[in-house]
Amino acid sequence: MQDKLSISDLNAEIRELGERYPELKNDDLFVLWFLRAYITDDERLAAEAIAGGPNDKGIDGVFVDDKARSVFVLQGKYRHQVGNKTEARNDVLSFADTARILSSPETDTFKGFLEGMEPRTASLLERARHALRRRGYRLWLYYVTLGKCSTKTFDDARRTARSNGTRAEFDLIDGKRCMLLLRDYLDGVAPPIPSLELEMESGSAVKVNGILQRFDGLTDVESWVFSMKGSDVAELYQRSGIRVFARNIRGFLGDTPVNQSMVETLEQEPERFFYYNNGITVVCDQAEKRSSKGKDFLVVGNPQIINGQQTTRTLAANAKHAANASVLVKVIQVPRENGNGNDHFDSLISQIVAGTNWQNAISAADLMANDRRQIEIEREFRKLGYLYVRKKQSKSEAKRLSTIKHQRTVKKEELARCVAGCELDPVLPRSGINNLFESELYPRVFPCADPNYYLPRYHLMRKVTYCSRGYPERGYAKWLVLRFMWKELNTMVRGARQAEAFRVACERQVDEVIVPLNRAIEKAFVAATKYYHLNRGKGAKAEDPSRFFRSKRGRDKEFAAFWKSSENKGQRVFNKHMANVEAGLKAFHGK
Repeated sequence: MQDKLSISDLNAEIRELGERYPELKNDDLFVLWFLRAYITDDERLAAEAIAGGPNDKGIDGVFVDDKARSVFVLQGKYRHQVGNKTEARNDVLSFADTARILSSPETDTFKGFLEGMEPRTASLLERARHALRRRGYRLWLYYVTLGKCSTKTFDDARRTARSNGTRAEFDLIDGKRCMLLLRDYLDGVAPPIPSLELEMESGSAVKVNGILQRFDGLTDVESWVFSMKGSDVAELYQRSGIRVFARNIRGFLGDTPVNQSMVETLEQEPERFFYYNNGITVVCDQAEKRSSKGKDFLVVGNPQIINGQQTTRTLAANAKHAANASVLVKVIQVPRENGNGNDHFDSLISQIVAGTNWQNAISAADLMANDRRQIEIEREFRKLGYLYVRKKQSKSEAKRLSTIKHQRTVKKEELARCVAGCELDPVLPRSGINNLFESELYPRVFPCADPNYYLPRYHLMRKVTYCSRGYPERGYAKWLVLRFMWKELNTMVRGARQAEAFRVACERQVDEVIVPLNRAIEKAFVAATKYYHLNRGKGAKAEDPSRFFRSKRGRDKEFAAFWKSSENKGQRVFNKHMANVEAGLKAFHGK
């Protein structure tokens, strides 16, 4: 269950943007957030689209999207409360009239509009007008407010924007919609895809007697089932890109046996693809059936393909054969505002995702890929140059989608074992990865989104793994050693600055820290091996190391007692190495 969002959650996002763009005021940061959440996933381009300044005529943002052949012009109203203040009718209509000014063939009207305007804003509008007048781009006007607006004012503003034959769309994003957008943004489903047209299959070789349409009056959920041509499904991906799979729990898996089988079917018997394939499932906020020129469409708003990414991507990669294939399509419209609250929406979407993704094996770890905590960790890691892979996908796919050059790639399953190895009984990380993503352990393994919590544990795990290589017995004992080493290191990296110093020292392989740390780990492994030999039993009842280190819980407590006993001769040297680690960290931290 997701917590209910409030203005404080949005303010937190605004403050975070302010740390990266201190020159912008809160009103501009609100516009920047909307651009990033609704228009483009490139924060740098969103920042370059910020307008405003003296005599700005209500123009707060101008973004030209060459790929979409669209111009987006924004006015933002950053209110202190959600849905409290009603926007002035004149302000809304005046902004809607911007469509006429930007699209008008009369240059004098446009020049008069720019008079006295800040050069940067004027330059953005000149580029926008050139795209509209000379290149045939489409104009989108967005009045974005945390307040509210009357239905009549909104309808009149839409008519104003479309008057005089202007090819423009006007939309008013009020406070309630802003909070829904914030939820999608935090859930990693931003910027959204406004709409897609799903063309229903028809033709001389295929006869379709209507479609299946079902409405559930108890939940207000409406569903449609029909078939589409494979080439039309492929075009959905080509037009919308990877964003259409944001709610999917996996990325593209590459050349798996299932995907290879789909390619073979497309190449050898595409007419049977419909019978062999499970099809795709689309969830959306709105859906409307339309007809034009003898063709039937289902127009879906804010669509997401939650099942069938492998099918869609395979069709797109084999467009030549996709035209001869048919695909089963299920569309589920789940309303966001039906009185049941956002928990109803989130819960239902999660259940649909889990219930429809079975053509490729699904795991507990897969089901948590879109958990908000995972998305938060991904964002925080990205700031430090780490690529956090929360979805199951091929390595090439993960790197292709990365927006910056990362120092290191970390999978969520790998991070889970690092944390579990440091914080839980050593038996648990050895007992399989999926139990760490079950409801009992998940909150303990992922208690926060702070990289200073995770990355010291991650780097210690890497050092312990490095020291275990070449020694079979150490491979089984490494979780015990990791647990022990973390207890020794934890106090040195407890603060944010100390944790950061340890992370950077590991990244840069600072000798003053890494050399004594590796030596301390070596001593811990020597002690763990001795502890095993003393306690494994004798003769036929002796346990091999694989079984010994996972046969029962509490080995970490037994080892701690052994460590302090007279049987362990390495305490003094170990303590010396750890003192050198601490001194090295302090010296490095002070630089």
